[in-house]
Amino acid sequence: MENRNIPVPEQKNYEEAYGLAYQLVREKVAATGDIEEQCRKSGARYQVTGNRRAIIISYLNRPYEISLPEAEVSLVGSDDEIPMRDKLLILHYFTTAKGTPPGNKLITFQELPEGSMYSPTFAQRTINPLTRYFGDDPDKLPEVSRDLGGEKTNFGDVAVTINAFSHVPITILFWKGDEELTPQGNILFDATITDYLATEDITVLCEIITWKLIRQLG
Repeated sequence: MENRNIPVPEQKNYEEAYGLAYQLVREKVAATGDIEEQCRKSGARYQVTGNRRAIIISYLNRPYEISLPEAEVSLVGSDDEIPMRDKLLILHYFTTAKGTPPGNKLITFQELPEGSMYSPTFAQRTINPLTRYFGDDPDKLPEVSRDLGGEKTNFGDVAVTINAFSHVPITILFWKGDEELTPQGNILFDATITDYLATEDITVLCEIITWKLIRQLG
């Protein structure tokens, strides 16, 4: 499949709304009574260096730092600017995490709260682009997912699981097409995912993963 000049979906200007949401969740982090306990629940690490305190959290196979008490998000060892959507996801995950053990049961987006209502939008933003770019050759998926920490799993014909956060595995799977059936794809979640992220955050996370994978096709 030819994948040069891959189009990236246009993003509306949500700067004001994102800025307000970011300020609110930073205040929530600052108000957390027991940071070390919340680190345990989220799988993050509490770090104290002299007078400097921070939370180190893994997101899409890279370490990020949440400074305290400011709750600013940065990429460890890098001056790269972090997109606001990623900052919000990281802070929402940290503040929402309940520390629930894995449910060892996979569910679809439709099974999430309000998932059936927003399923068409979710598919348009995630499953449809993945199927469009990977459907003809899904065997490329394991290779391009490695940068995100993806590992092959036994679902469908080809599948990978990406641990977006410590307690948020995202499983992407494909069924190969034939003369009669077109290729099909889906995204599955551990049944405990809503103890870590809201449905809208799950949608945004999967959209981010989708386009990171597509860009890796080059």
